[in-house]
Amino acid sequence: MISRGKVTVNGVKVNVPEMKINETEDRVFLCAKHILYRQYMYIMLNKPVGVVTAVRDELSETVMELLPPELKRRKLFPAGRLDKDTEGFVFITDDGDLAHRMLSPKSHVEKEYIVTLEKPAEEFYEKAFAAGLEIDNKELCLPAKILFTETPYVVSLTLTEGKYHQVKRMMEAVGNKVVSLKRIRIGGIALDENLAPGECREILHKEITSLYAN
Repeated sequence: MISRGKVTVNGVKVNVPEMKINETEDRVFLCAKHILYRQYMYIMLNKPVGVVTAVRDELSETVMELLPPELKRRKLFPAGRLDKDTEGFVFITDDGDLAHRMLSPKSHVEKEYIVTLEKPAEEFYEKAFAAGLEIDNKELCLPAKILFTETPYVVSLTLTEGKYHQVKRMMEAVGNKVVSLKRIRIGGIALDENLAPGECREILHKEITSLYAN
């Protein structure tokens, strides 16, 4: 493409591929299309039920298979996981350091879920979750925030950790069961309402700054 004159840098046609550029300041165009440099990629995916949160799986479709060709990139992986029967926000990136910080319980990054219950939610849930529930095997959970909605069978639950099947186990600890579960927010980034199940979009770098916002 360079030898055919299809590439320009700052408006000047490039003749040699050895040319050095400043990837954050120089304006590179390929066939008149501006090529943006991104050291890391951040993607918001609205995971449907039945899809596995993994890079690869021999039996089921994975979240990585839902990415369109223009967003596929080596070393991308889902940061954190959602159960196969859970839908909603999956964060996909190739930024390992950010993913590690985001998933660390010490960072207290909030994850908000909409939970549909088998039985109506009860008032004592609020204090029980805020105090830190003890789930099976005497495993103690960090304090969580539950908000009631106009529908008694539906609540909003916000956690700052990610234990195995945590929401389901917490609800069982108060005598209820989860019928359906959807993650709608990670930190200060909410799931885009315009994304249908299975759709995704790139998260802008300026949005990443709100990831740690409560």
